[in-house]
Amino acid sequence: MTMPSKPNSGSNLTLPHQWRFIPLIEASGATQMAIDRWLFQQHITGNAPPTLRFYTWNPVAISLGYHQHQYPEFWQQLKWQGEAIELVRRPTGGRAVLHQGDLTYMVVVSGLSGTRSQTYQQICSFLISGWRSLGINLHYGQAGRGYIKQASCFSSATSADLVTESGYKFIGSAQYRQGNAILQHGAIALSTNRGLYQQVFAQLPIGFSPDREWHLRQIIATLKTAAKDCFDIELMTQPLSALEREAAEHGSLVPIAD
Repeated sequence: MTMPSKPNSGSNLTLPHQWRFIPLIEASGATQMAIDRWLFQQHITGNAPPTLRFYTWNPVAISLGYHQHQYPEFWQQLKWQGEAIELVRRPTGGRAVLHQGDLTYMVVVSGLSGTRSQTYQQICSFLISGWRSLGINLHYGQAGRGYIKQASCFSSATSADLVTESGYKFIGSAQYRQGNAILQHGAIALSTNRGLYQQVFAQLPIGFSPDREWHLRQIIATLKTAAKDCFDIELMTQPLSALEREAAEHGSLVPIAD
């Protein structure tokens, strides 16, 4: 079953009507990246529908872009609140992201048409809509290719990123594509510790974060509703099972049944 585009949604989606929604998972960066890769491969092989999920990182981590092979050596000895900061590589591009006080979203989908920039905007439409309903107006960044000279993803805002009216980079996104399938995930910078950020990147993030106390349940519920409205889909809640998580961590592509 395919879905029509909704008026004024800014979307050219022609997708399955039912998507899977995986409730919030807190885990290490290595586990989260393994799950993202596994869900993407499951989707490519026809074993999984389009999927939306949100997650947090524990312990604090720095994720490196897939092609980011140079980074400060001292990152390997960093600690936060007495615990080592994990270094993990994303399957997507871009620069390093400090995952502390953020919420990460992930979308796996196929069937989008248009350029890479257009597919970013098609997927990000639900983020713009959802945050607007939470009182945060977002627009796309305008930085060019110069961002690759920066160590931090949040030191510049490209056309794939979402920025507040005050200039704060609120959501940084990255993609991995194979054929017509897309894995897109991104960090929503809710409450970055400025001292830790400066320790890692020797600079402060662009602008100032919105002075709000965030509640993850409210954010996720709002963004779920926005995704359903923007993409005209049903979200079928299905937690990640223990067997699926084990398969993800071992890179298995064998279909997992509950």
